[in-house]
Amino acid sequence: MMNRTNHIWMNGQLVPWESATTHVMSHALHYGSSVFEGIRSYASTRGPVFFRLEDHIDRLLMSAHIYSMPLKHDRDALLAACHEVITKNELDAAYLRPLAYRGYGKLGLNPGDTPVDIIIAAVPWGDYHGGDSKNDGLDVRIVSWQRPAPNTLPAMAKAGGNYLSGQLVAAEAHRDGYHEGIALDVNGYVSEGSGMNVFAVKNGVLFTPTAASSILPGLTRDTVFHLAKELGLEVRSENLVREVLTIADEVFLVGTAAEITPVRSIDRKPIGAGTCGPITKRLQDAFADLINGRIADPHGYITAVQTSPAAKQVAV
Repeated sequence: MMNRTNHIWMNGQLVPWESATTHVMSHALHYGSSVFEGIRSYASTRGPVFFRLEDHIDRLLMSAHIYSMPLKHDRDALLAACHEVITKNELDAAYLRPLAYRGYGKLGLNPGDTPVDIIIAAVPWGDYHGGDSKNDGLDVRIVSWQRPAPNTLPAMAKAGGNYLSGQLVAAEAHRDGYHEGIALDVNGYVSEGSGMNVFAVKNGVLFTPTAASSILPGLTRDTVFHLAKELGLEVRSENLVREVLTIADEVFLVGTAAEITPVRSIDRKPIGAGTCGPITKRLQDAFADLINGRIADPHGYITAVQTSPAAKQVAV
């Protein structure tokens, strides 16, 4: 069950959680016409901080542009709203969900001038996979579902409809007793997990699929590129056949929700020592140090949560 909070930012106003509703005939509910982001805030030693807040909002705007969804609020308003929902809900470690969707207007695949609504919610957040998965690792399988081919759906857009594929990946894996699934692309190369990017480590080198393998080029994936470089590690982005994963020394999954999570087995075959590998652990530690300000932040990934001007609150 989802942990609820007190307020959701909706179309420019803070409204009570239970009042943030939409009509059952909304376009997005019938056709998947939505774009969204998942953003983390952390309880750091310097107070609550966002991780790559501006990059997430920029990607939301990019996704909306790809799907020709005009937003009523600009970048600055959306950034301020993210600060607002954290402070008004008195959160520190949280998961934010900005969501833009075509609302109540008309039916039909051509949305025309159907209005685009936007919300930003925030809920308390812990470990995505639960337990001690960051140390123990996950049991993963290669699923039967493939990711959509290029030029069928824009994989670079973080669109709600794209995650029907992710639901199939996750459901098949969980049904068969695994923690997570990895899908291949239309050419049989490794693509991504249900909502996470994939890395393999072999002989000290990191390998990850290219954007051409129908992946969402994740912000945590991009962060791993930078952290690895700062640790003196080589990263190669290339087409990966599935057996690269099973013979790897280490495999890990990355995403905003999952952060950096090791994989201990794939299709019941152990990966390395069957626990968190040394390079994965170095990256996990570097990520934690970045969040807590123990290492330099040359890319400006960390933003302190600020109290923003009071938003207009709608009475119930």
